[in-house]
Amino acid sequence: MRQVAKYYAILGKGQKPTVTVTGASTTTDGLYTIQSWTTSGSIAVADASLDVEYLVVAGGGGGGMGDTVTTGQVGGGGGAGGLLTNVGGLALSLSAATHTVTVGAGGVGAPNSITRASSGSNSSLGVLVTSVGGGGGGSGGSTSYGAHNSGGDGGSGGGTSRAGYVGGLGTAGQGNDGGAGGVGSGGGAGAAGVSAGAGGAGLANSITGTSVTYAGGGGPGRNGTPVRAGGVGGGGTGGNATNNPVDGTDGLGGGGGGNYNTGGAVAAGGDGIVIVRYLTASVA
Repeated sequence: MRQVAKYYAILGKGQKPTVTVTGASTTTDGLYTIQSWTTSGSIAVADASLDVEYLVVAGGGGGGMGDTVTTGQVGGGGGAGGLLTNVGGLALSLSAATHTVTVGAGGVGAPNSITRASSGSNSSLGVLVTSVGGGGGGSGGSTSYGAHNSGGDGGSGGGTSRAGYVGGLGTAGQGNDGGAGGVGSGGGAGAAGVSAGAGGAGLANSITGTSVTYAGGGGPGRNGTPVRAGGVGGGGTGGNATNNPVDGTDGLGGGGGGNYNTGGAVAAGGDGIVIVRYLTASVA
């Protein structure tokens, strides 16, 4: 009985967890320790569970490619990576175990005008939280219409490249649909993409102690001026005859800008990010 009592005294309810991370940068803000991953890694919790707040943003979708000579169409903007957070809500309990942290890469721009751009890759915190990569922007080539003209589904959807085709669908609770009704911008975490306009806006989050906007959609290409802006939160600007499209911003999960014409530069989506924070006094 004394040995059992001693065991529970050591591993009792009040014991604090220890935390070891790989691949993360560590900062502090007031009462909190903040760990941020821009590449994949892990967080190992030992001795007891750990209550955390999190932000998980997936990679943004790449921008589509236009074909203004043959079809008169430009590329749709890439959708932002899906965004999930519990900041300001209920804490997530990480069990005493090693939890893999995956940071999703941005999707590549369309390789030609008859192929939709690639979607971004998912980001995750262990098996508990997974955000979905943004959908790729539609491409405008070929007089025979096809699926490549539509935006890809994702965390936020990619924009379409031509009238009569749809923007990609966003994932509920993570993002919004891509723009349709003509060339469309990529959806963002805070707003849907639109026809012939800027990328959908992202969402601001203060998990690091500073307000940062994440997951903006990419702007579509344009056969004219001015270029179409990406959504606030790392969305890339679309291209035109004199300006290359801009990649989505890494670490924000922005969608890539759509391009103007076949053979021109293409834009990738931005890589995602995973951030956790916890009370410094809660760990050993």
